[in-house]
Amino acid sequence: MNLYDFKVKAQDGSEVDLAQFKGKAVLVVNTATGCGFTPQYKELQEIYDELHEEGLEILDFPCNQFGNQAPGEDEEIHTFCTGRFGIKFPQYSKIDVNGENAIPLYKWLTENTKFEGFDGVAKIALAPVVKKMDKDYKNNGNIKWNFTKFLISKEGEIVARFEPTKSLDVVKAKIKEVL
Repeated sequence: MNLYDFKVKAQDGSEVDLAQFKGKAVLVVNTATGCGFTPQYKELQEIYDELHEEGLEILDFPCNQFGNQAPGEDEEIHTFCTGRFGIKFPQYSKIDVNGENAIPLYKWLTENTKFEGFDGVAKIALAPVVKKMDKDYKNNGNIKWNFTKFLISKEGEIVARFEPTKSLDVVKAKIKEVL
């Protein structure tokens, strides 16, 4: 399996075939509008602006599974993100990334990657919260929090997983390698 085997829901409920991204580097991100990491939208848009012409796509999947930090309907979330951060990359319908209701795309992503650990100061605050939700969090591929990112190659294969605390400079450098 690879990215091109999946279909997802657009904000309007229509089905989107991810095979349309063949030949592009794709960054898949689960997001939230009320999270401490929400300002990453600004940096993600800057990366998109810089690298979209070279073949980068960013796929944004709002998710409310972590601290109820993505409340609201798809349209409200989209209005917030475009108004506050000017995002232009595709934003899809709100999803679950973990558990029995996780969409197939995220089941594939989490079953084929490992938790990479948290970096920096945020690790001190985030690790205890995540541990309350999942005592074995260090040993499984489940998504731990909002703004976990997966880089997919131009061939549709998973190249890297980035936890939300990973510097976007590191993410950008890896994207450039894939491009």
